[in-house]
Amino acid sequence: MLEIGIYEAKTKLAELLKQVEKGELVTITNRGVPVADLVPSASRVSQQTDDAIVAIKSMRKPNGIDQIQFNEMRLRGRR
Repeated sequence: MLEIGIYEAKTKLAELLKQVEKGELVTITNRGVPVADLVPSASRVSQQTDDAIVAIKSMRKPNGIDQIQFNEMRLRGRR
């Protein structure tokens, strides 16, 4: 997590938003005291989750992978 002062946040807002878009959390401080957090939009996170569910379901269709292959892929992803 990145902490940044108000003045610097104001001058580098576009750069900070790009970092947040990539998943970085940014805390804005006023004289060292946290006053606000920049976090990814809840609607964007929700959309990414929905997209992942659609992708998983499409893999599980008859022409895709079976349950055993799916479980193996899931376990490999946890390593």
